[in-house]
Amino acid sequence: MIQIKPGDIVARRSYQQDILFRVDEIIEEGSELCAQLRGVFVRLYASAPLVDLEKKSNAEVILRYGEFFKKKRRFIRKAINRHGHNSRNPSLFFGKKSKGDFFEIPGQVLHLEGDRQYVDRCLKTYLRLAVPCQVIYVAENEQPKKVYQYLQEHCPDILVLTGHDAVKKGVRNYRSLDNYKNSEYFIEAVRRAREFERNKDDLIIVAGGCQSYFEALIEAGANFASSPERVMIDVLDPVFIAERLAYTPIYEVVSLQDILEEAGMGVGGIGGIQTRGKMRLGAPPPRF
Repeated sequence: MIQIKPGDIVARRSYQQDILFRVDEIIEEGSELCAQLRGVFVRLYASAPLVDLEKKSNAEVILRYGEFFKKKRRFIRKAINRHGHNSRNPSLFFGKKSKGDFFEIPGQVLHLEGDRQYVDRCLKTYLRLAVPCQVIYVAENEQPKKVYQYLQEHCPDILVLTGHDAVKKGVRNYRSLDNYKNSEYFIEAVRRAREFERNKDDLIIVAGGCQSYFEALIEAGANFASSPERVMIDVLDPVFIAERLAYTPIYEVVSLQDILEEAGMGVGGIGGIQTRGKMRLGAPPPRF
């Protein structure tokens, strides 16, 4: 049998190898060795016996990476084209008599990321989308302790609190916080952030991972959260939500349906409340 170790990319035979995971650590559970798993493309945390896992080859992993990023490039192009459309239509912002030149100030994002491997991927996507941002690795259980400090340091318009999460296998009671892997940390981090800024338009909060406790996150003060239907979201879903918020004008309420359709998500994955955008335009543009 091929030895499996932390850092390996694997799939679960019992789930028809539908999701690729990275082995986080290996622990003893009763009489068997189990791997703690973090999704490679989805924000799911899972546990599985080593005997249920199949290690994937580099070639297969590269192939799956290519498929994933090919899909996401399409959404990135759509977002960039939307920026260009707004730039070519200043009357959308300044009225019909507008003659042209102006400058854009999109909302600034502070993204606390619970998976160290996702930090670079999210940062590169923000930069491609021209979203001003700070992406910082903070483990899920550390986010409630550190969010207030980072808010004081960066004073963002949009806060993203994310990482991995999961509902315990076989659970039917979705209203018990004990049945979630990391939702309690996201919820407490949202509460701490709302101590910093209570107004939901002044500080927009996007929170959660796969299968997170959506209702409790919204009640704690999040504008957008996962997951209404306790389904999976992928690594870049919170990034696309933040980008749309950053580039929606301040006088417009963000269309959640448009966000979900543009990023290829369903309403079961992420939900939210009425929220105004963070984009401002100014005129004239700087000359020097």
